[in-house]
Formats: sequence, C-alpha cells, structure tokens
Amino acid sequence: MPSSSASPSAAEAKPGASGGVQSLERAFDLLERMADAGGEVGLSELSTSSGLPLPTIHRLMRTLVACGYVRQQPNRRYALGPRLIRLGESSSRLLGTWARPFLARLVEETGETANMALLDGDEIVYVAQVPSRHAVRMFTEVGRRVLPHSTGVGKALLAHHPAEEVRALLARTGMPAATDKTITDPDRFLEALADVRRLGYAVDDNEQEIGVRCLAVPVPNSPTSAAISISGPTGRVTEASTDKIVPVLQDVAAQLSVALANQTPA
Repeated sequence: MPSSSASPSAAEAKPGASGGVQSLERAFDLLERMADAGGEVGLSELSTSSGLPLPTIHRLMRTLVACGYVRQQPNRRYALGPRLIRLGESSSRLLGTWARPFLARLVEETGETANMALLDGDEIVYVAQVPSRHAVRMFTEVGRRVLPHSTGVGKALLAHHPAEEVRALLARTGMPAATDKTITDPDRFLEALADVRRLGYAVDDNEQEIGVRCLAVPVPNSPTSAAISISGPTGRVTEASTDKIVPVLQDVAAQLSVALANQTPA
C-alpha cells in the first residue's frame, strides 16, 4: 500500500468510542457516506453530513487519496477510488462462500435453484448459486450483472429505497424489456415495490426470461444490500407453491443474516 505523507493528529489517533482508532473509524465513515451519496462528494457536503470540521476531513481525504481509496476529480470533488474495487470483489466472493450452505438448504427444501445477489451501484450482481437437482433447471452465472427492474432480487433489494432514489436509478439505467412481461414503466415498477413491502417477498414472473419464475427476499441487516432467491420453470414455481416456498426463503434469509453478523460460515 502506498505510504501517506499525512499524519493523523493526536486527537484523531486516540481510541474511538468503539475502542478502535478514531482516525480509522472516521475514514471508513467518510467512505460509507461517499458511497451513500453516489460515490462523489465535496468536502463541505461531507462536513455537513458527518459533523466533522473541514480541516479534519481534508487530512483524512488526503490520506485516502494517497492510498488510492479516493481520487480527487478535476472539479475538486472527491470520488471513490479504484483500489476499493479489488476489496469489493474479494468481499463479494467471500460473501458468496458464506452463503452457499444456506443456498444449499434452499435447494434441499424447495427443489429449485437458489441464488444470492447484491446491489452494486445501479446493477444487480449474482455472487453465489447452488443449482437444482432437476434435469430442467435454471442457471445464472456467478458474476453476471443485470438491471434490477426485471428481476425478483432487484425488486427485493429496491423495495425499501425511497421512491425518488428508485426513479433516479431507473432514469440512469433505462428500463429495457427483456421479455414482453418486463415492467418498463417507473410508476408500475413502484407499484410492484409496494407489493413487495406488503407481501414480504418479490416475484419475477417471466420478466427476465419467458418460462422462468423467481421468488426473492432481502437478507435483513446484511452488511451490504443482499437478497436471496429461488428460480425455476413456471410449471414448478407456481402460485400454489409460492405459499410453501416463501416461508423457507424468509427463514433461510434470517439465518444467513445472523451468520453474516457473526462473520462465521454455517
């Protein structure tokens, strides 16, 4: 890692409220605030949201820039840097490894292919899958990226986001039709998200691929926005089977949430 010419002050280096080093706690807090703001912010915005004085933020950002975790734009604003990509990719792989035993339980209890996906920027990325044992089964390549509006996991992940954030995301990505069942209108998509909140699960009914139905739920209190799902042919994943499958999905999601909080595999 590159060395930094910026030295933390004695106040920043003292233990924080959680027993950690205060400057580290503050630096990670700033990175998370940058991510929440879309990846690019100005120092005054960070000062307002964090409550830290500008000189403190400037010192921390200078160190993060020197390390490659943040870069300064020509307009003097700060953006998340490329070194974070490697950390994120490694973290996603590890998250997928931890999830696999839970996905295996889903396959065992539902008979259908189980997936885990994350919201990465404006896209859904699949980080783990355990395939069904059926000869006819669904397969999604780990690492595949899709737009959220046509997937069950996308709906599950966006259901509790503010409507204005969802509209902004849809405006950035567009809403191309993967099938004639894909929702391509923002108002209809927001109505579908309201259904997710009311029912406690999301459905992709032939919206990503004709002949495929998917049921998804978010992983509560996940360290990053995550959802799990099962997918299978519409002839097996029927309206009648939904009432049996959804409680299993919700139970496994709750178990996975506890495991992730404890940072231990199943």
